[in-house]
Amino acid sequence: MVSILIGLAVLVALSYIGWSIIWVAPLAAGVVALLSGLDFFDAYTNTYMTGLVGFVQKWFPLFLLGAIFGKLMEATGAAKSIAVKVSQLIGTKRALLGVLLATSILAYGGVSVFVIVFAIYPIAIELFREANISRKLIVPTIMLGLGTYAMASIPGSPQIHNLIPMPYFHTTPTAAPIIGIVTALIMAVGGYLYLAFSQKRLTAKGEGYVEPESNGKPAEQGEEKAVPNWILSFIPLLLVIIFLNVVKLEAIYALLIGIVGSMLLNLKDWKQFIPSINGGGAGSVMAILNTSAAVGFGAVIAAVPAFADITTMLFNLSDNPLFTEAISVQVMSMITGSAAGGMGIALSTFGDTFYQLSQTTGISPEVFHRIASVASTAAILPNCGALLTMLAVTNSTMKDTYKYVFVIGLLIPTIATYVAVLMGAIGIK
Repeated sequence: MVSILIGLAVLVALSYIGWSIIWVAPLAAGVVALLSGLDFFDAYTNTYMTGLVGFVQKWFPLFLLGAIFGKLMEATGAAKSIAVKVSQLIGTKRALLGVLLATSILAYGGVSVFVIVFAIYPIAIELFREANISRKLIVPTIMLGLGTYAMASIPGSPQIHNLIPMPYFHTTPTAAPIIGIVTALIMAVGGYLYLAFSQKRLTAKGEGYVEPESNGKPAEQGEEKAVPNWILSFIPLLLVIIFLNVVKLEAIYALLIGIVGSMLLNLKDWKQFIPSINGGGAGSVMAILNTSAAVGFGAVIAAVPAFADITTMLFNLSDNPLFTEAISVQVMSMITGSAAGGMGIALSTFGDTFYQLSQTTGISPEVFHRIASVASTAAILPNCGALLTMLAVTNSTMKDTYKYVFVIGLLIPTIATYVAVLMGAIGIK
C-alpha cells in the first residue's frame, strides 16, 4: 500500500507542476512496480501497456467521433454562436451564470472538453472583464459547467462519462433520471452559489479583474469570423441528443448523424471540413492517450498484491453495494486523475460483481449506472488532465484556482454522490 501511495504522490506532484500525464503516468507506475516488488519491465511492457491499449481499443471510436463533432462545431462557429447567445440572454452583470450555462449546454450537447475550453474562454474573458470579476474564478466556473453535472448527471448526456457504464449494466443514457436530476441540481446550484459567494468575497477584498500577461485576449487568428445563427448552430447538438436518447441509436451512430448534420448545415464552410476532421482525429488521439495513460497506471496498481487488500477494504466498508460502487469509482478516478479512466478501471474490476448484486439485491442496474457516473466526477485533484489543460489555455495557475476547483469539483460532487447512494438505497431511481 505504501508503494501505491508513493506512486500516487509522484503522479499528483508532477502533474501539479505541469508535467504531461502521458509520461508521468508510466513513470509513477514504474515507481509503484519497483517499490512493490513487481518486475519493472514486465509491469511496463505487459501490465501497463495492456491497460492502456485495452482502453483505447474499447473507447477510441467514441473519442474519435466526439472530437470530430466538436471540432466541426468549433470550425463552423456553432459552438461560439451558442455561447454568445446564452451570454446575451443572461447579461454581463451575471457573467458567472452566463459562462456556466453556455458551458453546460455545449457539454450536454456532446462537445468535447477541449473544444469547449477554447470556445468559452474568449467569451468568459470579455464577460469577466466587463463585470470586473477576478480571473481566479474563470477556471472553476468553466470546470463546473463541463466537468461535473452536464457530463455525468443529467440524463441523456452523450459524454463518455455517461456511456461507459452502459455495457456493464445493460442500461441506456437516461438511466435513473430522478437521481440524475437531483444530483445535477446539487452540483449546479451548490457550485454556482459557492462561486457567487466567492465573487462577493473577492470583490469585498478589492480583487477584481486583472489582465493576464497576454492582456487577457486570445491570440489573434486573423479577421474575426461572423458566427452563424444560433438556432441552426443548435440543431447538430439536438440531433445527437435525440438520436441517442429518443431513437436510442448507439452513441457512435448518433455522433455520426450529428457530424453529417453539422456539415449539411454549413456547406458554405466546406473548406473547413477536412481540416476539422483531421484536427478532430489528432485531438482524439491526445485525449484518449491522456485518459488511457492514467488507466495504464491504474492497471499496474491493480497488479500490486496490496490492491487486493484495497478492494477488500472497499467492499468491507459497507454492506450497501451502492456505497461500495461509489467509493470505488471515486477513489480510482482520484488515483488516475481521470473520471473516464477511473470509472473504466473500477467497472472493469467490479462491474460484473455490481451487476450480479443488482440482480440479487433488487436494486435497479440503472441506479448503479447513475451512481458510477456521478461518483466519477467527485475526483478532481491537481493531477486531473482536463484541469491541467484548462489552466494552460486560460493562463491561470493551480495556486490561484485550485481552492475553488476543490469545492466545485470534489467537495460538492462528493455530497451529490452520497445523496444518490441514499436515494438508490430507498428505491428511488
